Amino acid sequence: MASYEQILVPTDGSKGSEKTLEHAVSVGRAHDATIHALYVVDQRRYLAASKDTQDDLVQSLEEEGQVALDDAVVAAEEAGLAVETEMRQGIPHKEILSSIEDDGLDLVVMGTHGRTGRDRVANLGSVAERVIGNVDVPVMVVNIE
Repeated sequence: MASYEQILVPTDGSKGSEKTLEHAVSVGRAHDATIHALYVVDQRRYLAASKDTQDDLVQSLEEEGQVALDDAVVAAEEAGLAVETEMRQGIPHKEILSSIEDDGLDLVVMGTHGRTGRDRVANLGSVAERVIGNVDVPVMVVNIE
């Protein structure tokens, strides 16, 4: 049986992230793993805004991210697991890939909306799909729809 010691859970603070976190914590308990919660302030969201609103938008996204990371800490600690948090700025799938490499993580648990066809194309592929196609570690994908 595979052993997972360092589990990455990218979070965006959505309701679906709670479901993803539940799965990560469950696997983490089974392996006595450390949970690594990651929130990425998506630079595409604030760079598309007008210059005079970018700072406020970044601050809002960082506050949203801190709430999401705090929720991950509570869930992991209630399960008796060690937890580390990190907030990065960039493009989500690229920052997730970078985190996997930088931190020596051995499992990723992330959510997907399960879109197919035209919906998926409209969203230019999912973050999960981009991560799966570029990592050597297992990825557990949780349908959050």
